Amino acid sequence: MTEQTPLDRFKQALTGAARALAHEPEVEVAWSADAPAQSGKNFRVPLPGRNLPRDQAIEARGFADSFSLRLRHHNEALHGKGAPPEPIARACYDAIEQVRYEAIGSNRYAGIRDNLNSAVELRTAADAIVRAEEASEVPLPTALSLMLREALTGEAVPERARAGVDLVRGDILAKIGTDMEGLAEALDDQRAFQNLTLDMLRHLDLTLPDSPDPTDAEDGDEEEGENPEDQESDEEDEGGAEPEAADARSELSDGEAEGDADQEVEGEQEMSDGDPSDDGEEGMQPVRPNRPWTDFPETFEYKAYTDKFDEEIEAAELCDFEELERLRTYLDSQLAGLQGVVTRLANRLQRRLMAQQNRSWDFDQEEGLLDAARLTRVVVSPGHALSYKIERDTEFKDTVVTLLIDNSGSMRGRPISIAAISADILARTLERCGVKTEILGFTTRAWKGGQSREAWLADGRPANPGRLNDLRHILYKKADEPWRRARRNLGLMMREGLLKENIDGEALLWAHNRLLARPEDRRILMVISDGAPVDDSTLSVNQAGFLESHLRKVIDWIEKQSPVQLAAIGIGHDVTRYYKRSVTIMDVEQLGGTIIEQLADLFEIEG
Repeated sequence: MTEQTPLDRFKQALTGAARALAHEPEVEVAWSADAPAQSGKNFRVPLPGRNLPRDQAIEARGFADSFSLRLRHHNEALHGKGAPPEPIARACYDAIEQVRYEAIGSNRYAGIRDNLNSAVELRTAADAIVRAEEASEVPLPTALSLMLREALTGEAVPERARAGVDLVRGDILAKIGTDMEGLAEALDDQRAFQNLTLDMLRHLDLTLPDSPDPTDAEDGDEEEGENPEDQESDEEDEGGAEPEAADARSELSDGEAEGDADQEVEGEQEMSDGDPSDDGEEGMQPVRPNRPWTDFPETFEYKAYTDKFDEEIEAAELCDFEELERLRTYLDSQLAGLQGVVTRLANRLQRRLMAQQNRSWDFDQEEGLLDAARLTRVVVSPGHALSYKIERDTEFKDTVVTLLIDNSGSMRGRPISIAAISADILARTLERCGVKTEILGFTTRAWKGGQSREAWLADGRPANPGRLNDLRHILYKKADEPWRRARRNLGLMMREGLLKENIDGEALLWAHNRLLARPEDRRILMVISDGAPVDDSTLSVNQAGFLESHLRKVIDWIEKQSPVQLAAIGIGHDVTRYYKRSVTIMDVEQLGGTIIEQLADLFEIEG
């Protein structure tokens, strides 16, 4: 029997602790190289190094504890019913609810408090609040949640975020008065806590005063909102399930926490000089509204405040070799479970492409190869001349395909995994068919503006500055590069901290212009995205729809005037209102098959 590694024992202990804390024997904990996430009773927590460095082990414990507390003390239906429609209010509402159920665990169990405190420290270190120099730069959901955590648990605001919180603390307290005291008294009652949260958001002018309160439910809803386990948890004593969880956690706390100095640490390390992009925090994910289109004046012009800090960079330059190899191994593990699907998709596309390249024959020729199938005519009519055939190739245009993948924060988790897997399938299949493939990604170097925004602030905040973030355009695979050389690069999409905001219009132009420089007769550009362009820094200081209008103009120009064939696949968001040739899928599992079908249809156009 194979001896268990320290990492295996740690995972076993972590799973046991999570089940005890959640009161759910079916909880499963899995390691993840992408963003930590919870789906029902399945938890994905950050993968620590092989030698279990202490900070990484505590981070994994903190996320597992948070997910367990959510499963036990949070009613998702009730939470969704009361959610405000305004994006910032909703972000605050979600952050406050997380503080509530984490505070329940922190106040009852010292071990959980330490784990959650460490997780909060790690999350906060990557938050934009640590870089804020003015009140307008402080993300309100983060500040509000840290202040509420302080009020509910007595835990101080992390030192790195203290200056940022202090910039807005006075203004927040002046508006909410004693609202936090009321929240502390309703900690174990989600419905009452939710009603008080909505009142506080109204006092902060984040929601409309006359908004209907969805939590004023009818009598029939009362049972749905109650969580009997909350009441049960009040009756626990020292001999309950939690000591078992604490024992499981402490089992490996000593002796296994020392990390190898050369151990690669997944997360927030970017390899570019002075790069402000090492922010991988979940709370900074952009809101993706499907806004109605509005006609803009013809004088509307798109510009960037500065392109001095933009970068076009190869994937291998953003990550050291060892970490890239590890991320690729993780991607391969995801691919292993889809091997049958991969084979079917690849074979389907290859058959459809090769059918267009099949040779054909001209019959009844005066010379060429003897047509044996027509010899019967000579037997029947000996005076009939022999028939010959000439082989000719069907014209198949030399083709290059570019896959442009949205690398924004909202693609985290399963969507970006499926996109990377699909790109891998596509590159291998098209290479077998003699079709060159380029794989590109686009994001920004920072959340909510980087060095571009700093330059704008230093220049006195001129009005209508244009695009106000630093672009990051990533080359995963060049068209002339064999798949075997580029395969490792695709693992970079799994890296926490890479995915930030998205400025689609400029990325589309970048990919399009690279295609125009290619010598192939047919050029195909396929975009994979999950919504409208979003960059908070740009949208906050320019006219409404600044990025969306530019994207529409770029698409219109390519579709009407460019020789490049353009198609798009939307994941969970409608892209058919942008692209004429497009499809929207609601389940990311459909992405691989959808790419194959879209590409096959494009190849058959003018085929």
